[in-house]
Amino acid sequence: MFTTVLVANRGEIARRIFRTARSSGLSTVAVYSTADARMPFVDEADAAVELPGNTPGETYLRVELIVEAAMRAGADAVHPGYGFLSENAGFARAVIDAGLTWIGPPVDAISSMGSKIEAKKLMAAAGVPVLAELTPAEVSADDLPVLVKASAGGGGRGMRVVSRLEDLAAEIDAASAEALSAFGDGTVFCERYLAAGHHVEVQIVADQHGTIWAVGERECSIQRRHQKVVEEAPSPLVERIPSMRSELYEAARKAAAAINYVGAGTVEFLADDAGRFYFLEMNTRLQVEHPVTEETTGLDLVELQFAVAAGEQLPADPPRTVGHAIEVRLYAEDPLNDWAPQTGTLHRFAVEQLERVERGRPGAAAFAAGVRGAAQAPRVRVDSGVEDGSEVTPYYDAMLAKVIACGADRAAVARQLAGALERSRIHGPGTNRDLLVWILRHPAFLAGDTDTGFFDEHGVGEKLDDGVVRVSALAAALGDAAGRVGPVRVPSGWRNLRSQSQRKSFRVGDTVHDVEYRLTRDGLVAEGNVQLVESGPTRVVLRVDGVRRVFDVASYEGLICVDSALGSVSLTPVERFADPALQVAAGSLVAPMPGTVIRVGVQIGDKVTQGQPLLWLEAMKMEHTIAAPVDGVVGELKVEAGQQVEVGAVLAVVGEEA
Repeated sequence: MFTTVLVANRGEIARRIFRTARSSGLSTVAVYSTADARMPFVDEADAAVELPGNTPGETYLRVELIVEAAMRAGADAVHPGYGFLSENAGFARAVIDAGLTWIGPPVDAISSMGSKIEAKKLMAAAGVPVLAELTPAEVSADDLPVLVKASAGGGGRGMRVVSRLEDLAAEIDAASAEALSAFGDGTVFCERYLAAGHHVEVQIVADQHGTIWAVGERECSIQRRHQKVVEEAPSPLVERIPSMRSELYEAARKAAAAINYVGAGTVEFLADDAGRFYFLEMNTRLQVEHPVTEETTGLDLVELQFAVAAGEQLPADPPRTVGHAIEVRLYAEDPLNDWAPQTGTLHRFAVEQLERVERGRPGAAAFAAGVRGAAQAPRVRVDSGVEDGSEVTPYYDAMLAKVIACGADRAAVARQLAGALERSRIHGPGTNRDLLVWILRHPAFLAGDTDTGFFDEHGVGEKLDDGVVRVSALAAALGDAAGRVGPVRVPSGWRNLRSQSQRKSFRVGDTVHDVEYRLTRDGLVAEGNVQLVESGPTRVVLRVDGVRRVFDVASYEGLICVDSALGSVSLTPVERFADPALQVAAGSLVAPMPGTVIRVGVQIGDKVTQGQPLLWLEAMKMEHTIAAPVDGVVGELKVEAGQQVEVGAVLAVVGEEA
């Protein structure tokens, strides 16, 4: 058995693997980029080696640097986590050639699944249902819509849905360029697109002795930009179709056997409402959503990975699935603004957790005794890559944490998870927290109607009620005033004689909210039916329409966060007198987030129309289009392809035609 594991990854998954390594008596080694030097996973490892640089290409994708780090730190095994080099056969080979234990599948298995085109051919030969591959020349109007997909990689990169033949060539070029940038391979192919399909996958674990487990299925149909947002086990679709589960398991075992698979992996399928399913791909690694399988089986999948890599044998049969689990991915992004990623300091990160009394997690130590099922008591688990004070940078994926709830009943689990998210305190960059709560309480979700067209059909949540924003802004103003109390304990803004109202302004998104109030002998005078019960710098109690409400107020530089049972509101104080140096010219295109300019589509002097794409930015593994704000002429162009830009930087200026 190996003794020291290097995790060739970062953030949440590095912390997750370290946790099991510690409980298994193993030492741990982290590798980290310069940008990640102060992230929690670095401190949690027994040893850490810096990979100088910030971008993945400079750091976490450098095979030779990671192998060198393992040797230097005395590691005798390497776990790749997910993403980055986790499905890179060359990396696995380099680890093995260095005399280290590779905690993953055989190199040949990774290679065979590395090309989606070749993988589909192998699966078809093994008797696994597949969607027919189409070459671009073969696509006809009868085939539409089609999905253009990158042959290498995943995570939604290099994917385009095409509904018109005239758009096909341009979308293939765009998908190929994105795939080349992300994976170093621009090969793409087409297949029929099921607009309202179900993404169902089977967790497999196989040992070196020929035993292959199908350890439950998961449904991951609610997705944005082909990336998963909500995952659950078991699948609501499979629960409705009794014969489907055994067929899925058999197909997954065939897939694993066809490539002599060893270790933990996932076979992904696309299914229709009738239960017909087709092979999508096989992920030769641990999945982001593996916790829902752990919570419904009692397994520790990382512990199983360690055991299998050490040559231990699985029992003949896997544990049965018990209860239900739902996982949501908490992203630093704005769903109502085309999922734009958010960056900055995470001042506070506190997600409510609910623990249960563990009944034992039957991993490697329980092989001889057999495997037990999961506990039934409710539980909320948080697998996080961040903590108070962490910096959310543009270099990596926007996921902050995974929040997982489990229990005996799906509806109760959804309710528990929504409540835990709603009571969370997340201060700093905007997140998709409100969207996740909205999904978990949506009638369609609760009914199990969770196909891949969920957002297309139901939208992406709702803006916070304007009345909630106004009363939260009032609480922020009162909290700020309470923090300015002088030595004689007279509240800020208090006057002995009648005076003008106190005025403060706050920005929420693109909207400025003006707050006016007066503190008089008779109490608070403000818009609406609001009375002040008590106020302090961090806690304001108001009676709103006769209902007592508590508002927690947290102030940071340039940001005030107000949390209450009505919702969480982030407010940016608006300075009364704006600095002219900070103003930008009309028609300016500014960077909405830090990132890299990957393409410039215009030149100075070009005529453009409102909404026309002019530049493309890449940030947090996503591509963002910057369009012309008005009709006009490109008067200034301040960036070029490959250039790094900060949020708010002026990229170009479109002026009126002379």
